[in-house]
Amino acid sequence: MVVAADRIRSLNKYEKTILLALERGMKRYSWVPLEHLKAATKLSESEIRYRLSRLIEWGMVRFNPVPYDGYALVFGGYDTLALSTLTRKGTISALGTLIGEGKESVVYDALGLGPVAIKFHRVGQRSFSSARLNREYMPEEGHCPWLIASKKSAEREYLALVTLHPAVSVPLPIAQNRHTVVMSLVSGQNLNRCRLAAPEEVLDEILDNIRKAYRAGIIHADLSEYNILMEDTRCVIIDWPQWIETSHRNARAILERDIDNILAYFERKYRLVRNREDAIRCVTG
Repeated sequence: MVVAADRIRSLNKYEKTILLALERGMKRYSWVPLEHLKAATKLSESEIRYRLSRLIEWGMVRFNPVPYDGYALVFGGYDTLALSTLTRKGTISALGTLIGEGKESVVYDALGLGPVAIKFHRVGQRSFSSARLNREYMPEEGHCPWLIASKKSAEREYLALVTLHPAVSVPLPIAQNRHTVVMSLVSGQNLNRCRLAAPEEVLDEILDNIRKAYRAGIIHADLSEYNILMEDTRCVIIDWPQWIETSHRNARAILERDIDNILAYFERKYRLVRNREDAIRCVTG
């Protein structure tokens, strides 16, 4: 849950200073010592403790007394820093409602120059060891691997969108900060929730977009009916943080898995059978 939205306008400058100091400090510490915060912020101990108590109450910071008084930024605080920056730059002006939630992200609608979507990456929120197995960019070690991994995940997704748009039907990338990606708002339902009037045409469109992405050097690597949106009759492919390059050592197998997932879905739901080898040649030829 993004707790920052209700607090960002009322956040005291000292509280923001402490959040920034924690963000920097967690590159060195799993739990940032109080003495480090005093040195980094130049605030009195009583002021820091008071502000930290508020940040802890708001779900932005956690406290650990062993073996010393230490503090850590959590997703609520990281959300706050990202939203603060995006607001200051004029990228967004208001955060709306939750419109999507996955194992490693949450998506809200928001207002920018128009309606937008903002995706908060949450790598490792549920199982960091599991996430590490499935992400080559995951840090092997470090004081704050979830923060680094979530930021890298957002950066990778933003790079994919910038590379693919507009040739491939993906959301328009607008901005990226820390673990967030701001993109155009797609008005539509997930493919798995739709009943298509012309499933064969949609399947052809999806395969064509896979082909265009492949020609741009990118394979989605996690493609299924759950990360394709239908906007009227147009399909939009979302969720790109796991993408790989076509030069990857396992590129062919991963591409075939993506295609198999899509073909299996259309066969299961619409009894639409497409020759697998023909579909693969269509993409790679």
